[in-house]
Amino acid sequence: MAPSRRDLQLTPITGDGSSATEIGAMEEVRLLDSYDDDDNEEFSDVLSKIEEGGGSGLKKIQVGVTGMTCAACSNSVEGALMNVHGVFKASVALLQNRADVVFDPNLVQEEEIKEAIEDAGFEAEIMEELVDTTGGKTQGNLVGQFTIGGMTCAACVNSVEGILRDLPGVKRAVVALATSLGEVEYDPNVINKDDIVTAIEDAGFEGALVQSNQQDKLLLRVDGVLNELDAQVLEGILTRLKGVRQFRLDRILGELEVVFDPEVVSSRTLVDGIEGDGYGKFKLRVMSPYERLTSKDTGEASVMFRRFIASLSLSIPLFFIQVICPHIAAFDTVLIWRCGPFMIGDWLKWALVSIIQFVIGKRFYVAAWRALRNGSTNMDVLVALGTSASYFYSVAALLYGAVTGFWSPTYFDASAMLITFVLLGKYLESLAKGKTSDAMKKLVQLTPATAILLTEGKGGKFVGEREIDALLIQPGDSLKVLPGGKIPADGVVVWGSSYVNESMVTGESVPVSKEVDSPVIGGTINMHGVLHMKATKVGSDAVLSQIISLVETAQMSKAPIQKFADYVASIFVPVVITLALFTLVGWSIGGAVGAYPDEWLPKNGTHFVFSLMFSISVVVIACPCALGLATPTAVMVATGVGATNGVLIKGGDALEKAHKVKYVIFDKTGTLTQGKATVTTAKVFSEMDRGEFLTLVASAEASSEHPLAKAIVDYARHFHFFDESIEDGEKNNKATQNSGWLLDTSDFSALPGKGIQCLVNGKTILVGNRKLMSENAITIPDHVEKFVADLEESAKTGVIVAYNGELVGVMGIADPLKREAAVVVEGLLRMGVLPIMVTGDNWRTARAVAKEVGIKDVRAEVMPAGKAEVIRSLQKDGSTVAMVGDGINDSPALAAADVGMAIGAGTDVAIEAADYVLMRNNLEDVITAIDLSRKTLTRIRLNYVFAMAYNVVSIPIAAGVFFPILRVQLPPWAAGACMALSSVSVVCSSLLLRRYKKPRLTTILEFTKE
Repeated sequence: MAPSRRDLQLTPITGDGSSATEIGAMEEVRLLDSYDDDDNEEFSDVLSKIEEGGGSGLKKIQVGVTGMTCAACSNSVEGALMNVHGVFKASVALLQNRADVVFDPNLVQEEEIKEAIEDAGFEAEIMEELVDTTGGKTQGNLVGQFTIGGMTCAACVNSVEGILRDLPGVKRAVVALATSLGEVEYDPNVINKDDIVTAIEDAGFEGALVQSNQQDKLLLRVDGVLNELDAQVLEGILTRLKGVRQFRLDRILGELEVVFDPEVVSSRTLVDGIEGDGYGKFKLRVMSPYERLTSKDTGEASVMFRRFIASLSLSIPLFFIQVICPHIAAFDTVLIWRCGPFMIGDWLKWALVSIIQFVIGKRFYVAAWRALRNGSTNMDVLVALGTSASYFYSVAALLYGAVTGFWSPTYFDASAMLITFVLLGKYLESLAKGKTSDAMKKLVQLTPATAILLTEGKGGKFVGEREIDALLIQPGDSLKVLPGGKIPADGVVVWGSSYVNESMVTGESVPVSKEVDSPVIGGTINMHGVLHMKATKVGSDAVLSQIISLVETAQMSKAPIQKFADYVASIFVPVVITLALFTLVGWSIGGAVGAYPDEWLPKNGTHFVFSLMFSISVVVIACPCALGLATPTAVMVATGVGATNGVLIKGGDALEKAHKVKYVIFDKTGTLTQGKATVTTAKVFSEMDRGEFLTLVASAEASSEHPLAKAIVDYARHFHFFDESIEDGEKNNKATQNSGWLLDTSDFSALPGKGIQCLVNGKTILVGNRKLMSENAITIPDHVEKFVADLEESAKTGVIVAYNGELVGVMGIADPLKREAAVVVEGLLRMGVLPIMVTGDNWRTARAVAKEVGIKDVRAEVMPAGKAEVIRSLQKDGSTVAMVGDGINDSPALAAADVGMAIGAGTDVAIEAADYVLMRNNLEDVITAIDLSRKTLTRIRLNYVFAMAYNVVSIPIAAGVFFPILRVQLPPWAAGACMALSSVSVVCSSLLLRRYKKPRLTTILEFTKE
């Protein structure tokens, strides 16, 4: 018998089959993960003994490491640990800020390990190890995403967040009103996902798990289960399959949830096994977790629509009875017939409104009760209070009339119409909120449903192909992509050539040429030729999944400006109820002392009834929802729009900061320039032959990874061979290119900010700048100095070469500026943003480049670590500073800046130090990021102005402040209609951001300073 949903407890992968290389790759790309990196084959036996408490003599500890911002930091920590005598293995997880260390306690102590990390410039703390008394391995924290139904305003969000954060084992909880989603980080050793769902439901909301960062659960759509016998057959197949831990079959929805051991069986093997053992009877399709989100959006709107139609269908007869029928003699005669103590019309109205009030409107009472039970208040409290006051007063008026014979007017129609209009507003609001996530849905839809898997035979030749579910692709799979088809996964082309449209992922509009060894991105479109590719990254590792995850994370985050709405929401309802009571008491006292004439009273009405209608209108017209939706809906639309334009925003905080950027700091190489350095001049100042000179320099630079070194080697190779000896398949093989003609070198060392030095033929060669020559006592003659100065004045970098203690030549290297650089700089100036160039290059070259692009503030000869200091100096007066860099070498500066923008990220979207990830290598996206931020903040402010103005204006009108002048009383049902439409209008205002168009070169210069 399959276990129930509540019996399912999913666990993270802790398998032993991942290589160190794979884990390193995972570390580079994963945003949230939970895994143990202790699976190096060389130490597997030893580590297993450690985990079992055996006597291997080694010990494993976890160290918390803070201060890491990029992969270079984690490598630095790992290197420092591996240099400690007695440490056998060290693995650093950047995103988890953690290091796992295996060491011999007889040779090194824990404190020494901590000191080694601190000496590397980071903070370290030895973490207490949790012991699992059951003998199992302790699980790491899990991150689950839960749907939370029934939230209506910011007060609900605050209430749910508070409940979740108070749960034992919950480390972090964030709830988003616009998406009705909550993200919870929790310790599965203390609490499980069912406990979290139960806590949400106990608070009165609807809760369900959507997805988590586990990788051993599969959700399948099943076709072919027609009766109980089919279900038993399917359960029998699952029971016999190796590696299946638990499963749950929902015949009504046609969904199968399987929990399996990924070390025993893969997801594709699992699906193939079920379909094979079922002899083709069962057809399975993997369900993406985003399918549930999409269906949830449409489902919520459908429920609201049905409730609205039901309420409307009962309100229309009520309206006819109340307004139309008294003017039609035949109907009026029937309605005034007395049946018992009341007339037929009163019985009908009472019956119809009771259904609307307590059946259709039950949700308002339930939501109001859960809010009050949790010590908070929300819009549902106001609706329940206003409609109940109208309903119960009308019932009391009927009973009073039956007893005394004095018949006061009833207001059943007010209650019914109020609920109807509120439901209409909720339906329109759910439709509008659904459209705010359109960009996310489009990203999800980019992934193809199926892929063509190539079957390899002997000798690596393909012997067949079959269609599989795209979600079942595994790393290493060989796939076939037809013209016009979507690339099914991230990978590398192994055969064929074509052009691929990557605009939907990177924002790059021009199709990109793809040949053998070219990387491809899942979800992009193959334009022309047939491609064979090998999948490298699938699932959460894939670029598209990371983009979706980044956008989700941004939409989950709260912008600082949201704090205003949260504060107002916390006091809004009590203030409104207080104002309603003042209104009731004020008009009642005014009537009692004769402050207004009795002619103002309704027919057969009293001062109390007159005052009560004003009070009810005040309660129902006030709308906290509009305030609560003002920020999250705008942030959601903006992050989605940014993603479709290749600008990934990490969160609401980054979005808000970017609008007030005062300084934008640009790196020179690869940011303002194309990053494709080329040698333009090679002049020999000795008796050495030109060819010999180039061979000598290229031999020295061949071991360097610097872009200028690559340019020198390419130039020398072209001089000798004109690239004729290099076959197409060898162009990306550095060893093949450099073999046979370069000289042997030894004692190579790269000197950051200066150049390189090594030994060639036993003699020292220096290649670098003046500082390197000066430190090694190399004299630079005047004519050489003039030659170098001329190069630098023309925006070229002069590279000086010395061999065996003598200067032998100079090379001039140019890195062309990006075509849009000058226009973007001018555009920033027009926007009131001051561009600054910070580079490690010499002053002459830096000034020449800056003059060409129009930058006046230049900081040259700055070492890599000095860029962060420049940023901090600009921040001293409170200015907001943005840094634009490549996300790797510039990570410290990106982290130090208020807004870090990693440009040209391409497929590496998980750059930890950046607040914005600009996927294209185009400076126009810097303008786009700032412009989108400004427009979003303007929209949020407009939303707040509208929401506040609506309440400030509408509440006095509802309270009757202008009644003595205008003699117009706002009925409660009209007040309810206004309240319902106010939140819809705010969401629609945010939706206008979907029309945002990124600035083009032709429009950038039209910007005006804010």
